[in-house]
Parts: sequence; C-alpha cells; structure tokens
Amino acid sequence: MHYAIIDIETTGGNPKSSKITEIAIYKSNGIEIIDQFVSLVNPEMSIPDFIVNLTGINNSMVQSAPKFYEIAKDIIEFTEDCIFVAHNVAFDYTVIRYEFKNLGYDYRRQHLCTVRASRFILPDLASYSLGKLTRILGIELIGRHRAGGDAYATAQLFALLFDKDPKNLATFIQEDVNPQIFHPNFDANELDEIPEKTGVYKFYNEVNKIIYIGKSKQIRKRVNQHLKNTKTKKGLQLIKEITRVEFELTGSELIALLLESSLVKQHQPIFNARLKRSKFPFGIFHYIDDLNYTRFYIGGISKTKGDPILSFATKKEAVDALFNLVDKYQLCQKLCDLYPTNGACFHHSIHKCFGACIKEELFVTYNERCNKLINESTFEQENFYIIEGGRQKGEKSLILVENGEFVGFGYGPFHFQFTPIEKWKKLINIYQSNKDTRTILKSYIKKNSELMIIPFQK
Repeated sequence: MHYAIIDIETTGGNPKSSKITEIAIYKSNGIEIIDQFVSLVNPEMSIPDFIVNLTGINNSMVQSAPKFYEIAKDIIEFTEDCIFVAHNVAFDYTVIRYEFKNLGYDYRRQHLCTVRASRFILPDLASYSLGKLTRILGIELIGRHRAGGDAYATAQLFALLFDKDPKNLATFIQEDVNPQIFHPNFDANELDEIPEKTGVYKFYNEVNKIIYIGKSKQIRKRVNQHLKNTKTKKGLQLIKEITRVEFELTGSELIALLLESSLVKQHQPIFNARLKRSKFPFGIFHYIDDLNYTRFYIGGISKTKGDPILSFATKKEAVDALFNLVDKYQLCQKLCDLYPTNGACFHHSIHKCFGACIKEELFVTYNERCNKLINESTFEQENFYIIEGGRQKGEKSLILVENGEFVGFGYGPFHFQFTPIEKWKKLINIYQSNKDTRTILKSYIKKNSELMIIPFQK
C-alpha cells in the first residue's frame, strides 16, 4: 500500500471557488518517502494580497508556472493506487476534485485525514494544527504555508502515526462510493454542494418521489454514510434508487428533529418504514389502583390509551428508563410491573423500597414521589419559546409551545429578542402537533439543560 501525502496552497479558503497556486505530493510506503512531485501552479487569476502575505507566493512567481490542466495527468498517475493523505484532508481533496471537475474528469481516491488520525492515535494533545502538532512532536517544519514544507512535515507526521499504530489508520480511510452503483440519473457531483451543517435531507427517486428523509447535525457526512452503506440489502437498494438529494438547513437540532418527523408523516417515504408509523411506539403509562397507589407500566402507544408520560423508540429503552426512574424516585418494582410477585419486591429485601408493595408504606407518601416523577416528566411551563442558533450568522431560531403543545417554529434576526414577546408569533410557521412532537420536545429539553426557554402568559 502506498500513500500520497499532499498539501496545496490556494487563492482562498473556499474549496469550490479557490484555485491552486502550489501543490506538493510525497509518495510514501508508510515508513519512508519514495518519490515526490512539487510544482507551482498558475491559477489563471490574481492572487489576493492577504494570501500573498500568508504564503509568499505572488503573481509574478506563478506567471510562468504550468496551469493545472498541464499537470493534471501527472497528478492522476502519481497518485494512482495511493491513499490520498492530507492534514485536514477535506479541504485539499475537495479543491483538487473541483479542479479536475472543471476539466470534465471525476477524480476520486481513498483519503485519510492526519488531523482525525492524530486525535485518535495521539490523544489529549494541546493542539492538532500542523504548526503546533509538529512542535509538540519535535518535527521540523521548514517553509510553513508553502506546499512543499507543509506536505513534508505531514509526511513525517504520517510516518510517526504509521509506526505507532498502522492497523488503526485503516479506521480513518474514507472511500468515495463507486459511481457505477448509483442510479444513471444521479449526479454525484451534487454532493459537493451539501454543507456540513444542521438540517434535514431528502432522497428522491426517478419519478421525483421522496423515498427517504433524515436529519443530521452534519448533513454532508450523514448523506455520505448512506451512500457508502453497501453492506446491507436495504442500504444498497436505497443507493440504487436515489436520483437527487435536497437539503434544508435548520440551524437548530431541535427544529431538524421536528421537521424530519413532520415531513416523514406528510410524505410517507418507503425507506422510513419505522418513522411512518411512529418514532416512539412504546410508552410509560400510569393509573391509580383499587388501593389508591399510583402504578406505572410499559405499553404500546395507541389512540385509546391516551398520552404516556414518556415515550421510547423500543421496549428495551422504556424498560431501562423505568428501572432508572424506580431508583431515582425510590419507587416499588412491583407497583411498576418490573417484579411480578405476590409478596414483597426485591428492592424491599435490600431496603431500597419502603414497602408499598406489601402496604407498609402509605399510599399518600408513596404517591408524592410518583407525582414528582410525573410532574418532572412534563413541561414545567405550558407556554414558552425555545431560542437556538439560526441557519446563518445574525439569525436565531425559535420554537413555540402553547398549552403544552408544539405549535411551530421560525427564524428571525438576532435582535428580535429585544422586541415585545407578543410580536414573536409573527415569525412562526405553524406545524401539526402529535405524540411524536411532544416526545421530541420532552426528550430534547431533558437532555439540554442549558436551553434558552422563555415562558410567557397567554
């Protein structure tokens, strides 16, 4: 196995619009460098002053340098059968792919990021930037912000990682899906337009029907995971049917969860089988028995049972949660249907239950703890807004809950918070509330204690 350790200098920081001004490639067998390719590149555009100050590469230096198309064949041949390695590989790999895309060539290589690999193999370092990492490890970096110097230092870093843990480097090798797997109408280049931001994505088939809807805090990464899932029959079938990918940024993870749930129920995508019914089919319910004790039990959610106090994706999750609640609120296992017996529960024998199971504890005191569990599993406020980050700088998202029900969400400029709260509702787009939205809200609020929640009176 050979590795092409690469660094480029460019005219800017945007992978889609930047042009290469210098490229350096060191071919390695993992132990030592066995070949190299270094060249200035004429970007066919003016180099901005701040880039000149950073790299030292100016317009006169690249005037007589080869243009990218003149060295493109050399790069293809030099990196053939090599793993593409770079420090922050996403940038270098994407820029080079775009340069080839402009020439009508689909350049693809397995690729590995030395930032991610360093974090795993050399944990707990103060920094993983190339400059600071090389200083920490005693690697000499001559020619910082020049392709040759940075690539050579990355090659030394890679040799150190390879020597320390060559097997685990395989964990960080990323592979583009073979384009032959895709539907003939699918343009893989569209994937480059998907950002690494929070939102919802939709897969369409050849008759323009949505076949899958998902959400992620890193949309591009999640979409790529789908497109590499060739090991399962369902995953491979999904890949073959996709002809188009659309995405919608939400800024807020909570909005992504709520929007995903709403869109799945609206469109009923064939590959969202579980979500089409309910994302949370099991719940913890309660009732008062003939002796006035509050009882808890796990059951399937249906229209006839009413709302559970908590909902779950699987029965196991519900059982595990109820066991934890029994411990937290010092409840009786028997009265929570977790220990079937005609006598005392197991917890009573180890003095963790006060005896409600055999009527040693009065229902009044027992029910106080049960009511505390129920109250803490519902919204503390009936009417409130949740404010989170927006889709872009200078924007905030807000989610509205009225009478304990999800109403909708929207976006506004960051300064909307300084306007009267009565005007905020104008920013809200209305969505349908259901059991899943209530569960999503409850779960999210419980997991995110630092949420900005603004209560109000109707």
